[in-house]
Amino acid sequence: MASEFELIRQHFTRDGRHTDLGVGDDAALFTPTAGMQLVVSTDMLVEGTHFLPDTDPRDLGWKTLAVNVSDIAAMGATPRWSLLALAMPAPDEAWVEGFARGLFECAQAFDIDLVGGDTTRGPRTLCVTIFGEVPAGHAITRGGAAPGDEVWVTGAPGRAALGLAHLQGRLRLTDAGAAECVAALQRPQPRVAAGRALRDVASAMLDVSDGIAGDLGHILERSGVGAEIQVAALPLDALIAFGADDAAARAACLSGGDDYELLFTAPAAQRAAIERIATTQDLAITRIGRIDDTPGLRVVDADGNVGTAGGYDHFS
Repeated sequence: MASEFELIRQHFTRDGRHTDLGVGDDAALFTPTAGMQLVVSTDMLVEGTHFLPDTDPRDLGWKTLAVNVSDIAAMGATPRWSLLALAMPAPDEAWVEGFARGLFECAQAFDIDLVGGDTTRGPRTLCVTIFGEVPAGHAITRGGAAPGDEVWVTGAPGRAALGLAHLQGRLRLTDAGAAECVAALQRPQPRVAAGRALRDVASAMLDVSDGIAGDLGHILERSGVGAEIQVAALPLDALIAFGADDAAARAACLSGGDDYELLFTAPAAQRAAIERIATTQDLAITRIGRIDDTPGLRVVDADGNVGTAGGYDHFS
């Protein structure tokens, strides 16, 4: 049975591209680029809460890093360095090999160095701390939305929630829909390029991890504003084509979470710039609502009925 240090040496030690001193010492050393601010985030994935026990470890390795990359993307920043803390019930070299392969596939895709971390025995828990860089003063925060701004979202939020529902037998998707939605759940694609392009365009931004309604609420709270979302404007067509009915598609889009798309606000004058970004990056970016000064979030259906919606809550 491999020891803790043998597992680290064999599976998690790679040469860094942006790092002065990486895995193998008490701490890592790296030098930030001149003129840049450091951006730091951390996310935890717990078996049974964030992923199913039989999830392929290679997919899980990708996702563990990708959800953190998405946080960096949401600030308009570029990911650079990461730390991994890993707890597992017992040393399982085959599982660790698959997990590390997926983790480093994501690291290579987004040019990230793994610079250290820790392993221990316990319930399977995965925690990444990630560092990125953004030009000083140009990070996009949650606190910049203003009345009159428009609300936009990238991609087709709701795919991951439909994928989970399909795996759990709560919903039956088409074969093609199941393949795409399960892939969205297990191998999310952080919108790093879009996040960088939206610097100086978006007024506020975050990534969709807990559903559009729940995450937009964070922007409203930090910005001290309200918002109205039009159900008819939501990008539901793809979800319905995957096999979801209207109600399931709407619930997945508004409250499903785990999509890691970008949800942002921008002044109406930036509409043409956003449409150019969408075209240049071949990425759907949909205008779904508007910021106002009435507190709270209102969801308006095609008949003009006003309702509410919430996001995913890890403690509910």
